[in-house]
Amino acid sequence: MAKVTVRQTASPIRRKKDQRATLVGLGLNRVGRVSTLEDNASVRGMIAKVAHMVEVVEG
Repeated sequence: MAKVTVRQTASPIRRKKDQRATLVGLGLNRVGRVSTLEDNASVRGMIAKVAHMVEVVEG
């Protein structure tokens, strides 16, 4: 399967709990962390939910 790499660019402080949980689900929890995940619809949906806190590096 294709892979997508995401980097966290913003802090989850003062964000809703569901957005924090989404970051944890993506394998991120600190600014600057990078996570490589399978590129599927559920991961793309999670990225879209926290798009203001992450950036897609590759994929």
